[in-house]
Amino acid sequence: MSEASAKPRSKSLQRRDAKLALKASQRYKRMQQREAAPKLTGKQRVLNWLLHIIMAMMVIYCLVPLLWVFFSATKTNEGMFSSFGLWFDDKNVFWQNVQETLAYQHGTYARWLLNTVMYAVVAGFGATIIATLAGYAIATMRFPGRNSLLAITLAFMSIPATVISVPLFLMYSKIGLVGTPWAVIIPQLATPFGLYLMIIYAQTSVPTSLLEAAKLDGANSWTIFWKVAFPLLSPGFVTVLLFTLVGVWNNYFLPLIMLSDTNDYPMTVGLNMWLKMGAEGTADGQIPNNYIVTGCLIAVAPLIIAFMFLQKYWQSGLSAGAVKQ
Repeated sequence: MSEASAKPRSKSLQRRDAKLALKASQRYKRMQQREAAPKLTGKQRVLNWLLHIIMAMMVIYCLVPLLWVFFSATKTNEGMFSSFGLWFDDKNVFWQNVQETLAYQHGTYARWLLNTVMYAVVAGFGATIIATLAGYAIATMRFPGRNSLLAITLAFMSIPATVISVPLFLMYSKIGLVGTPWAVIIPQLATPFGLYLMIIYAQTSVPTSLLEAAKLDGANSWTIFWKVAFPLLSPGFVTVLLFTLVGVWNNYFLPLIMLSDTNDYPMTVGLNMWLKMGAEGTADGQIPNNYIVTGCLIAVAPLIIAFMFLQKYWQSGLSAGAVKQ
C-alpha cells in the first residue's frame, strides 16, 4: 500500500478514535452524575412527579391563550367560530389580516403601534439610563442621605402604580400635561425596581479595587463609569431595560386616565376600545373579531421575540448580580 493511501486511512482512524473517546467520556460523566445524585424515596418520587404535573399545567395555562391568538389570527372572521380554536382553518389569511388590521379605520392601529413603540423606547431607555446612573452612584459612592435613598427606593417598590396614578393626574392637569404623551412618559422614567436591581448589581459586579485603581491612574468619575464600570454593568442594564420595556409596553391604566385623544393611544388602550366596540357595536360599526385578535398578536409578538434573542443577557444579568466578586 502506498504512503498516499495510508495517510487518509490513518486520519479517518484518528477521527473515529476521537469520536469513540468522546462518547466514552460523556457516558462516564453521566454515570458519575447518576451515582452522585441522591436516590429518591417513594414519597420524594411522588412529590417530584406532582411538581412536574403542576409545572406542566402552568405551562399549558400560559401557552393555550397564546396559541389560540396565533391560530385565530390566521382565520377569517367567520372561520374563528366555525373551526377548532387551536388549529389552522382551511383558508389561511394571516398576512391579509395583518394588512387589513393595520389599514383599518385609516391606519388607526398602525398609529397605536407607533405610539407604543415611541412610549416604550423613550420611557424604557430613559428609565434604564436613570436607574443605571443612580444605582451606580448609590452603590459605589458615599454621600449624606445614601441610606435614606435606599430605604425610600425599597418603600416605593411596595406601592402599586395605580395608587399614585390619580395624584399624578391631578398634578399634571394643573401644569397642562394631561392629554399629551409626556403625561405617559415622565411618570415611567422612575422605576424603583430597576433602581434597586442596579444598586444590588453594581454592589456585587463592580469591584471597589478596580475603581480605586482607575482613580489612581487619574481618571475622573465620568470616565470611570463609562470605561470601567459600564462594561461590567451591561448585563444588568439589559435586564432592567427588558423589564422596563415590558412594563411600558403593557401599561394600560396610566395611558387610560392621562390620554383623551385616540390618536395618542397605545395598543393596550386602543385594543380595549376595539374590544368594547366589537362586543357592543357603536355608531362606527362593529369591529371584526379577527382584526382584534390579529392586533393582540401584533402587540405580544415583539415582546416574545425580544425575550428570545435577549434571554442570555437577561439570565446572565440576574445570575452575575447574585455572585459576590
